Amino acid sequence: MSLNSHRTAFVLSGGASLGSIQVGMLEALYERGIRPDLIVGTSAGALNGAYLASRPQTVDTARKLGDVWGGLSRNQVFPANPITGLLGFIGMRGNLVPDSGLRALVEGQTATERIEDAEVELHLIATDVQTGEEVRLSRGSLVDGVMASAAIPGVLPAVEWQGRTLIDGGVSNNAPISHAVELGADEIFVLAVGAACELEAPPSGALAMLIQASSLLIGHRMVSDIATFSQRAQLTVLPPPCPIDVQPTDFGHAQELIGRARDDARRFLASRSGGECDAAKRSRRVASQPEPTLVPGPG
Repeated sequence: MSLNSHRTAFVLSGGASLGSIQVGMLEALYERGIRPDLIVGTSAGALNGAYLASRPQTVDTARKLGDVWGGLSRNQVFPANPITGLLGFIGMRGNLVPDSGLRALVEGQTATERIEDAEVELHLIATDVQTGEEVRLSRGSLVDGVMASAAIPGVLPAVEWQGRTLIDGGVSNNAPISHAVELGADEIFVLAVGAACELEAPPSGALAMLIQASSLLIGHRMVSDIATFSQRAQLTVLPPPCPIDVQPTDFGHAQELIGRARDDARRFLASRSGGECDAAKRSRRVASQPEPTLVPGPG
């Protein structure tokens, strides 16, 4: 058994198209030798987590994930289907958009079939639509798990999972810090992209106002969780670029957002650690320690 029981978690929040921001944050973390022992993801963060968990934890992997985001379009993720939309509008279906586009994307980018087979421990957060409970998915179909975690209510269809009907994890916990703590992480890096920052002007339009209001609620929950769990784990919350005038349904600015997030995360991590991240220092110290001598027990 290893003498090093330290567990580092990456918590990847939801944020629809703004999930591309996490790519820049990941690049900055990997550059400094910070790698996760476990990944907890919600919604877009579940998609990113599923991609990362079965690949090397390197800058190159983050950049390849960036290429995936750079190739996405709104029609690819949310393909328009007049029949599905009409049936959803009149109440004969529970969704306005078919999940075929997102499912094809997830199937094409996941490297394992089951959550528990990922090389890095992976947990996906969804919401039970009937009870409102947070549901942590740690075993089972990886594709179905991501689809459940990303099932935006009313937009994408809910996913049936072991007798439960699951929707987007961001509804109940968009930045699942609490789950990382429950799973034994003592150092947590929160890659938050779904919380609102101060705007230069009020949102224009009903949809923009609704998104901003939802972001404010998400932000309040995250602030509360940081206050609650900062006594139980070392928390580092990487701030997203701010202000952002890109809507979460706009997939046309991925490379711009990745670049801004990478630069901001580099500056943030450098200012936080005085040039070298605590995790990188610790990794070097652990690597330099001699291997422990194993003494057999009786019998």
